[in-house]
Amino acid sequence: MPDSNRSHPTSLEDTPLSLWLMLLALLSAFAMSQAYRTVTAIMATGLQGDFGLSASSLGTFAGVFGLAFGVTQFFIGIGMDLYGLRRTVLTAFPLAIAGALLSAAAPNYQWLLLGQLLIGVGCAPAFLACTVFIARHFPTARFAFVSGIAMGVGGLGLLFTGTPLAWLVQRFGWRGGFVVLALMSAMAWLLVWRRVHEPALPGPTPARESWGTAVRRFGALFALAHTLGILLLGMVSYASFLALRGLWLGPLLMQRHDFSLLESGNTAVAMSMISLFSPALFGRLDPGPLRRRVWLVNLSLLAALLYLTLGWTPHYAHLNVALVLCVATLSGYSVLQYSDVRSAYAPDLTGRALSVFTMAMFLGVGLMQSATGWVASWAQSQGIEPYQAVMTAIAIALALGSSALRWLPAPPLLEKG
Repeated sequence: MPDSNRSHPTSLEDTPLSLWLMLLALLSAFAMSQAYRTVTAIMATGLQGDFGLSASSLGTFAGVFGLAFGVTQFFIGIGMDLYGLRRTVLTAFPLAIAGALLSAAAPNYQWLLLGQLLIGVGCAPAFLACTVFIARHFPTARFAFVSGIAMGVGGLGLLFTGTPLAWLVQRFGWRGGFVVLALMSAMAWLLVWRRVHEPALPGPTPARESWGTAVRRFGALFALAHTLGILLLGMVSYASFLALRGLWLGPLLMQRHDFSLLESGNTAVAMSMISLFSPALFGRLDPGPLRRRVWLVNLSLLAALLYLTLGWTPHYAHLNVALVLCVATLSGYSVLQYSDVRSAYAPDLTGRALSVFTMAMFLGVGLMQSATGWVASWAQSQGIEPYQAVMTAIAIALALGSSALRWLPAPPLLEKG
């Protein structure tokens, strides 16, 4: 994926308004992607009631989106190289609309999974398009800050899957929720079609690569020793947040503390409101390439401690809600991971590295949601409180990811810096 270091404005003040408007249009698709990946927390009770789903089946339902999203990143990255951001988003996103409508009409669990698969593939370019657009057209020195703002704006989709979706599901059922999501997705597609016309980068236009050449260049990233540590932490950091916000938050509050659907939805909204601002905050606090990695190691360990405490305090509702809100505050550190990726690779590899990182991140989402569903089912069969087991498993995954970034080889570019 071509990098854009040659074309940035020198400051945010120099960035044309048209670029901000295009970014907002792309973020509307990202907001819908955020909504889709967090519906399970609100729809879980209805889905379990209609289809008799076990905890592991519910985890699989939530995980299919992440797995489809993650696997598709590889092809999306190449597609953006060959055909551009606009065409890639406009081609893929209708699959999300179709998947939402299929989910709304699903006669059984298998059709529901197919709907999730289509939604995951359709949403695959949403966030990567925003990240690459920022990398190409915004000031290099403000990449973390602008990315933080973008993640916050995209997080508006999380707000919808709190109280508003809880109200819709309570009034019209989970099928009605999917219909509304499909209509909102169609509006986002129209906004991208109308607004996004990516300006050409200055300088000579590079020759278009073949698919074979593009695949080989992506593969070259995995030959670099420092890639593994970056990807391992990437697979568990955002996945831990989504496992809580997108899957287990509603069931935990309703089954552990007898919250109503609307009460759990209100907690989800509070969590989402905080997560709107935390990426921009961490982007503003970005300590720079060398210290950033120390921050990432320590922040991921702190997150692990929060999940562990949440798991082992089953009788304290207010403490559990407070811990959930602390997790939301800390979730913004993921924006520093994107900045770390940008600093860890040479300019001609930056776009591809961001694509591979996003692929790993959402493969992690799918794997963690599926794995925690299995952990919950196993815990129930052993007479263990399922949320204690789930949160402990998430904490262990975060600790392992943090250790990988700490002890595996560091990027040579940072060692030179």
